[in-house]
Amino acid sequence: MTSISLTKPKEKTTKDNKKIARTRRQRGYHWEDTLVKRFNSAENWKAFRLGSPSVALPDVLAVNTKNSMIFTIEAKSGTSTSLPVPADQIERCQRWIKTFDIYNDRKVILAFKFLSKKRIGLGQYESRELREFYKIWDEAKVITDCVCTYDGEVFARIDGKREKLDLKEHMMPFKTKHRSSA
Repeated sequence: MTSISLTKPKEKTTKDNKKIARTRRQRGYHWEDTLVKRFNSAENWKAFRLGSPSVALPDVLAVNTKNSMIFTIEAKSGTSTSLPVPADQIERCQRWIKTFDIYNDRKVILAFKFLSKKRIGLGQYESRELREFYKIWDEAKVITDCVCTYDGEVFARIDGKREKLDLKEHMMPFKTKHRSSA
């Protein structure tokens, strides 16, 4: 007696996941690159992308020596209704600005960009307004995972629960697609 084994055709999940991950990284790179270009076009500012996520550096470093200002920026971009920031990324930004104590004005900025298309399914999107939010991390707060919503509200994620975080908006020294969450 011969046995016949039936197997399901292989799903494209691995290939799809790689493509999705590449798209996500490209979005992040483009957002960081946009921020650097915007800072560099503003008077007295110089900005740099600091490298890949594996290097444990902030996404962007922006410096204004004339006004003694330095910002470390964690940039998040996406098509969902919320964008998360892991605590370790906020912590590394904080370490950097503490290192440069020669600057009088040192801030950790969380820069969120909600793209003009909202993901509603695998490869499916609907149009919406592009929104950008720039939040200043409050050094007095305990560093925690947090998430920014499409409406510009920020929540801490503690033990799986969301707790509202009151982070101030930062007006950037360049033209933005900024939308106040107030």
